[in-house]
Amino acid sequence: MSIASALGLTVDDAVVLHNSNMLAVRLLPCDVFARVAPAAQQVAQFEVELAQRLAETQSPVAALEPRVEPRAYERDGFVVTLWTYYETVTPQEISPADYANALERLHAGMRKLDIRTPHFTDRVQEAQQLAESSNLTPEPADADRELLISTLRSRRQAISDRGAAEQLLHGEPHPGNVLSTTSGLLFIDLETCCRGPVEFDLAHVPEDVSERYADADAKLLSDCRGLVLAMVAAWRWDPGDEFPDGQRAGRKLLSALRQGPPWPTLDVVMRRPDGP
Repeated sequence: MSIASALGLTVDDAVVLHNSNMLAVRLLPCDVFARVAPAAQQVAQFEVELAQRLAETQSPVAALEPRVEPRAYERDGFVVTLWTYYETVTPQEISPADYANALERLHAGMRKLDIRTPHFTDRVQEAQQLAESSNLTPEPADADRELLISTLRSRRQAISDRGAAEQLLHGEPHPGNVLSTTSGLLFIDLETCCRGPVEFDLAHVPEDVSERYADADAKLLSDCRGLVLAMVAAWRWDPGDEFPDGQRAGRKLLSALRQGPPWPTLDVVMRRPDGP
């Protein structure tokens, strides 16, 4: 609130919209969307610069707040970025065809950019480090840990062996990172961008969306789905993870992995009721 006020915005209240590994806040009455993260864990300036570059390609991404300088603001060990606040439109359910079209447009815009980003395997390596170290993730049982390690290694190798074309990706274009607005569907949360095959992005979306994405490789997509389930499961067992009820989510993901391919999509796993 103090950062926004110092920039000339009128701020009397802050409403928390989401609180996990990053805090999302609506500032009122100026109606600004603020993202807040610990300074040591953020890539906020990269996200700001990428959003600007993508806006130039007419890509469907949320816009930065136009009334202030587009940059990351640091204070008291936290980094804040300021974005346009969008009122979501009804109905809440997003059309799969519209979702797939928006993702294709985002990928098309990303192909126009020459920007240094991590490779998707860098993110896999981070998950592997968590899975392989009982010091970093003390909770999983030995059998669960071995399942994570073997899935991460085998799916990563299978994907690499296919030698598919790679490009800049969103990294996590799941439904939680898509806004339905009067301006159409817009993607948010660009901090996870990486390079890899488009099927890695498609592994994060519902099946009825990926089915409508042109020319996706079904076998590669299946491998990517198994990989993504294992990656997310590893992150949920990180003691520093702040995802709400994270270990419960981790158990559901492990259960899905244990059943083996064909792997379900991430949204199906996360909405399944727990068994007895």
